[in-house]
Amino acid sequence: MPARLTRSVAVIAALLVVVGTGVAWGKIRSFESGINHISAESLGGGGEDGAIDVLLVGMDSRTDAHGNPLSAEELATLRAGDDVATNTDTIILVRIPNNGKSATAISIPRDSYVQAPGFGKTKINGVFGAVKLEEMKQLVEVEGEDPAVAEPKAVERGREALIETVADLTGVTVDHYAEIGLLGFSLITDALGGVDVCLKEPVYEPLSGADFPAGWQKLDGPQALSFVRQRHDLPRGDLDRVVRQQSVMASLAHQVISSKTLSSPATLNRLQDAVQRSVVLSDGWDIMDFINQLQNLAAGNVAFATIPVLQEDGWSDDGMQSVVRVDPTQVQEWVAGLLQDQDEGKTEQLAYSPDKTTADVVNDTDINGLAASVSEVLTGKGFAAGNIGNSDATHVDESQVQAATVDDLGAQAIAKELGSLPVVAEASLAPGTVRVVLGADYTGPGSGLGSEDPSTIGLNTDVASGDAVAPAATEDGTTAPLLSPIITAGSNDPACVN
Repeated sequence: MPARLTRSVAVIAALLVVVGTGVAWGKIRSFESGINHISAESLGGGGEDGAIDVLLVGMDSRTDAHGNPLSAEELATLRAGDDVATNTDTIILVRIPNNGKSATAISIPRDSYVQAPGFGKTKINGVFGAVKLEEMKQLVEVEGEDPAVAEPKAVERGREALIETVADLTGVTVDHYAEIGLLGFSLITDALGGVDVCLKEPVYEPLSGADFPAGWQKLDGPQALSFVRQRHDLPRGDLDRVVRQQSVMASLAHQVISSKTLSSPATLNRLQDAVQRSVVLSDGWDIMDFINQLQNLAAGNVAFATIPVLQEDGWSDDGMQSVVRVDPTQVQEWVAGLLQDQDEGKTEQLAYSPDKTTADVVNDTDINGLAASVSEVLTGKGFAAGNIGNSDATHVDESQVQAATVDDLGAQAIAKELGSLPVVAEASLAPGTVRVVLGADYTGPGSGLGSEDPSTIGLNTDVASGDAVAPAATEDGTTAPLLSPIITAGSNDPACVN
């Protein structure tokens, strides 16, 4: 169903609600007291380093967290229909390190083709439902148990299988589990006063209800549902839909952490109603300890990423299902590296992409067209094109990249692309803009004098916002993974996405 992928945003928002500053501890206790709790034997107790790993799951359910059916009006508002399904189409692993200074949310595409313990290879979104069904058959048809008694046991077994599958895929032991149904996202978004998003192009997709202009805009709950549920007419299919989810979650996270949104008693009451009605948490999760661990969390240190995939439009081993192909070894290595970098405070570096930097190119030589040629190389790498011209200032002794500060990430990236040019501080340049000054010594890409492969000039080999690097063969003959951009919650203006 189109709405399956909306629930993860609500889970993240719900957790951020209780994390954000300004919430009285007594109020947090009242939040927790009305939440449905479940048991899950596969959960760990936290790593030796004190980090907490939370599995957030969006259920394709037409009931609330307590099993009560949604009303016809609610189903109509959500464009949900009345079909019953058990797919977990939104799966996100969240890491909170011991120091509580960062948070990393790792999305797993719903069609990821994985090995489920004791079940075989299948789409990860079907693990819960398939194992639940098998358990129901065993308990009811073989052991003769009453279906009403067997149902919660089968549900628990489905959850256990999903937890184990995610742990095997990522190499991370899950400590806590959070689950949310269909309604929560809309309620939480409206309780927070809407969410800011940005689109690269206007969209109209009637099946999801997505009908939005290009550019920045604020969406209410039902509109935001349509924004994150669109499944057709996206350049990268489900990967773009995941990026939309992440952009919404980043915007909500920024709003909660960076503002005084939670200082309003009316807002808190609306949030309490939404969370208690729609969220399920695992037993043994001390919310007070969790909040205490997150007191130092800043919006700029909250990152949203997607596991690397080999093929977004792949096929199952039997050729019967369209799947997202992944390599578990690559996924585990990537997850370990990402979490280590986040723990070391490298969120800004992880989230950098060339499209965030505008490159001016100045020709300080007598070679006609050199600045234009180098600018073409940089735009082909994903950097935004800036001004091109001849130098009218004092001549430079050597080619260089100028930026507001020498540690500017864009300047460093451009310097590397052009043959490790030196980076020089120039206070007159605005953040996000760099100036490349080409001297007589320049022999790098675009000069026609270097060792670059002409066939690669103008090709984008970096991750830009909303785009991905196509798979390629590595030196050992394996396929390099396809990477999605990393989004943070640190900006007042949300990143524009497909």
